[in-house]
Amino acid sequence: MADLATIEAALRQTLADGKISRSELQAVRGLLRDAELDRRELAILRAKIFDLARSQLDAGNALELIDWLEDASKTVLEIQRKPPQQIQSSAYFSPGVDCLNAIIGSLRSARKSLDICVFTITDDRIVEAILDARQRRVAVRIVTDNDKARDAGSDVRRMDRAGVAVKVDVAPDHMHHKFALIDGARLLTGSYNWTRSAASHNQENLLITNDGSAVEAYQAEFEKLWRTMADY
Repeated sequence: MADLATIEAALRQTLADGKISRSELQAVRGLLRDAELDRRELAILRAKIFDLARSQLDAGNALELIDWLEDASKTVLEIQRKPPQQIQSSAYFSPGVDCLNAIIGSLRSARKSLDICVFTITDDRIVEAILDARQRRVAVRIVTDNDKARDAGSDVRRMDRAGVAVKVDVAPDHMHHKFALIDGARLLTGSYNWTRSAASHNQENLLITNDGSAVEAYQAEFEKLWRTMADY
């Protein structure tokens, strides 16, 4: 994956004639897409573009450098301007396997991170998907209720022994949330506990959405809980 230094070097090469050719623009765009820079890194890159131009400025090339600056800046802005998010949400209900399959499918799709905040986890089918994600080097964090973690059938100890990071509440009341975040981009939430009885007997619900505002709010809540709760 390209980094800031690689992109800066590519831009520096385009300064040879003070103008970015079409092929050079395509190459820089490709590097930018590959790098997946965040807002901070894009801001640093824009500053470097101006620094490069200043380093090459003299009385005879001002107009050419202005053209170069315009092309380089537009290229960065094109990458920064993402199209409006298309919100996609799906609802699932139990009894039955719809909620279970939706959870397992979401866990299997994780590529970077899984942040799980669920009252009780006893369904081995879900646990296998969590452990498989960890084997794929997905960063897994779990917040759960301290009392339910000690229940017969709880898989929390198994996951902790497998190296999954687990935290529990230490308050007399319950940590009763049921939500999870996939790659910081999708939210799973609803009444559904990650248990076999939730699939086979209970009237439960699960919502999966990529709504950015909802994902951001739940991620903030997870981070707050992670900071305040105790290691399992």
